[in-house]
Amino acid sequence: MSELANKIYPNLECLGSADRYIDDIVETTDHIKLFENFSSDELNVLCHHMLCYAAPRDCVLLEEGAAGDFLVLILSGSVNVTKLIFKQGIKVIAEANVGDALGELSLIDGRPRFASYCTNTPTDFAVLTRDSLNEILVHHPCLGNKFLLVLLQLMTVRLRMSYDHFLHNDYSGIV
Repeated sequence: MSELANKIYPNLECLGSADRYIDDIVETTDHIKLFENFSSDELNVLCHHMLCYAAPRDCVLLEEGAAGDFLVLILSGSVNVTKLIFKQGIKVIAEANVGDALGELSLIDGRPRFASYCTNTPTDFAVLTRDSLNEILVHHPCLGNKFLLVLLQLMTVRLRMSYDHFLHNDYSGIV
């Protein structure tokens, strides 16, 4: 896993496997929309496949247009979500907080990042890669499908909110 840790965020402190922090993660599941309906055993499996990192303030976690095949789950801190908007420049469109998942579109489709995400405060986060998700799907298919369904539900909520906000030129609250 250390090779993977160096590949994804070589300049950040890797805190290790998320299963080392399972108690902290379980404590915050009320804030983690993705994990609301998962049992302790399911959370253990998911966390076993995720790495945790610590990022300082003003650290870009994901950059709009960059390649990516993983999602980020905010465990502490907060993150500004910015988007380059035609004829308007870079705009803050949301703030992500504890429990928010970022980068799920690229996890699913492998296309470039939709937005940029920069920490407002020191932030701890977990990373789930597409390879790890595929491993979960192979070895724990019910859990993998449950996770994908929850992720799809989250994405549809964001899509509906984005559509409504952009129709009204209100970019806040999308995450």
